[in-house]
Amino acid sequence: MNTAVNNAVNNVVTYGSSAIVALQSGAALPSQFLTFMLGEDQYAVGILHIKEIIEYGSLATVPMMPDCVRGVINLRGAVVPVMDLSARFGRSPSVIGKRSCIVIVEVDSGDGECKQVLGMLVDAVNAVVEIAAGDIEPAPSFGTRIRPDFIAGIGKFNGKFVILLDIEHVLSNEEIVEMARDTVAARSN
Repeated sequence: MNTAVNNAVNNVVTYGSSAIVALQSGAALPSQFLTFMLGEDQYAVGILHIKEIIEYGSLATVPMMPDCVRGVINLRGAVVPVMDLSARFGRSPSVIGKRSCIVIVEVDSGDGECKQVLGMLVDAVNAVVEIAAGDIEPAPSFGTRIRPDFIAGIGKFNGKFVILLDIEHVLSNEEIVEMARDTVAARSN
């Protein structure tokens, strides 16, 4: 997996909130995406954000965190928070199964200077797929089961649609901190 990331072209525009501008300007977008399942829905994240995929293991819970933060794991000595994407999307928390795994991603920390490593709990990882820029449509403003700002676009692959996530918004540090504050305030009352 890291080989694909290391072989990526240096001049690629990171897929995310700038995707529409990049499509209009003709800039290169990542063409490889990791696809995964949440329930019956298929999602994808640009491969440039993926560090690794690990088997679901025991998590250490952190008190007073929002429901979407399942806990933390020890990843080679580093504490990595793990977010349940199903709960993040306003659904019921994921039920752990045989194919459940944690996708380790790297996102901007919000200050623009450093990257943060986070885990995403998903129901199953499918494959790394190639989706040409011409097969990516802008995010619809309605009709999805998740917030529109979480969607970077809709990709067409093998005659099916896959929702391309704007991982910077989904795993927004500021929003998670705000949810944690709200959780602490609600539990204090």
